[in-house]
Amino acid sequence: MPCLLLMQLSFGNLFEAVESNEAQESVTRLIDMPRLKIERIVSLGQKSPPGFWYDQPFAEWVAVLAGSAGLRFEGEDAIKVISSGGYVLIPARAKHRVEWTEKDRPTIWLAVHFPETG
Repeated sequence: MPCLLLMQLSFGNLFEAVESNEAQESVTRLIDMPRLKIERIVSLGQKSPPGFWYDQPFAEWVAVLAGSAGLRFEGEDAIKVISSGGYVLIPARAKHRVEWTEKDRPTIWLAVHFPETG
């Protein structure tokens, strides 16, 4: 018998009630399914700790809806700047870090996490 996923109707606004907190990022899970997670992340000056690299077992597609950030990928010297409207597809296990996010206004990210293979 096929597995049925039960979903509920849900509405929201990605720009509504944006909490900007210098102490830590705000992460709101919008969809949380076994093979798909979508999050809204709000950053205000946060960055990866020195020496820390994300090394995720899943692919991540990230769009910046407002603000901007600098991303660094392992093996590359240049920081990739992603600003409002920009996006990046990060393959699983691609080591990366956030070098900076804006301090004067929130950076709003939309992050989609999914496995690379079916």
